[in-house]
Amino acid sequence: KKVKMGEKNWTYDFLLTPDCTQEEMYNKVGEQTITDFTEGYNGTIFAYGQTGAGKTFTISGTGNFNYRGIIPRSITGIFQEIGGKPDYDIVTSVSYLEIYNETIFDLLAPASTFENGADITFQEDSKGNVTVKGLSKHAVNNEEEAFNLLFEGESNRTISEHKLNKVSTRSHCIFTMTLEMKSRVESSEKVITSKLNFVDLAGSERVKETGSTGLSLKEANYINKSLTFLEQVVVALTDKKRKEYIPYRQSKLTHILKDSIGGNCKTVMIANIWPEEPYIYETLSTLNFAKRMKNVVNEISVNIRLDTQALVKKLTKEIRELKQELAMHNTLTTGRQINYDPYTAEEQYEQQKIAMAFLFGKEEDINFESVRQAKELFNQCRIIYQKRCVPGKISEEEKVQQLERQKSLKEQKEEGDKGEMVGEVE
Repeated sequence: KKVKMGEKNWTYDFLLTPDCTQEEMYNKVGEQTITDFTEGYNGTIFAYGQTGAGKTFTISGTGNFNYRGIIPRSITGIFQEIGGKPDYDIVTSVSYLEIYNETIFDLLAPASTFENGADITFQEDSKGNVTVKGLSKHAVNNEEEAFNLLFEGESNRTISEHKLNKVSTRSHCIFTMTLEMKSRVESSEKVITSKLNFVDLAGSERVKETGSTGLSLKEANYINKSLTFLEQVVVALTDKKRKEYIPYRQSKLTHILKDSIGGNCKTVMIANIWPEEPYIYETLSTLNFAKRMKNVVNEISVNIRLDTQALVKKLTKEIRELKQELAMHNTLTTGRQINYDPYTAEEQYEQQKIAMAFLFGKEEDINFESVRQAKELFNQCRIIYQKRCVPGKISEEEKVQQLERQKSLKEQKEEGDKGEMVGEVE
């Protein structure tokens, strides 16, 4: 639809009027995002707009069941989707953070940790994906456990009152759910991962209109500053000349949303406006920001990683089975059983004696029984060369072998001594 206001025109995916229900909002915004999330795609839903425009109501809702917001409805939808995937082992976890005056707080941390602020940092991998280190993650097995954590985090949020809003949120809050899915039918080492952010941004405001002073004024300055940095990131992403450098690290908010804005994520923005004449400039600012956001291009792909422990276990089993099959084949074709296990210290010593005899002319030919033996003989020739031709130099491998031989001989001597003692007792 095209929305016309004076001489301004904006193009958006859809427009919801003030009389729309919370269910209609979720159906438009959340339903498809939830489906994509449970298929392995990252997702972000965030609300942007001036203070008092209804962002928190849209994202979280109220205590009234009919007025519950996108997060609680999404939690229900996620566990319904999970219930429809019996062929997968699925692990779900929840985290909840707050950015208040450019300090990050873990809303699900113990009270002592929360009061002092969390030791939270950002870490990026080679693909540019941002991980929040130090933020607690809580495994949830059902929607009841997820709701309990959501309500706990909500009770720890920072709010205050001013002229435009009696319960104004004074921070940016991000509620995150993550999934790890492993098929019970297909390859067990392949793990599909995804994360879904619900972002309730603090509202931009004009301090003259809100009457903010003291601490509220300080909060407003931090809020407006971080939202300005967010706008600069969006402008840079849509400007082809500036796209080489995107200022994500200017603030905590832009850094943590790096995946969501210009990264591997299906992102939905909700522009909350206050459709009254006194707030026309704030409305224009919000609509212009939404127009810029619509031009940001994200690169989307399913997140797949390999479970290294499961992969090692699988490959070890395959190697063992192949060795058994090869040994059986050699026994049937040659009548002799060939060993494919690594050489012991004693066996290495025997191969070294054969190599010495060949190198110094005591033996004219060497009969190879297997490729395994040939490799070991070549290895022993190299060790002899390094020891004989480079004065004072013994390879690390030779040192290890010497220690292993000494250990083995010592064990054999101890076993012999035990045998003699048993004979004497008898």
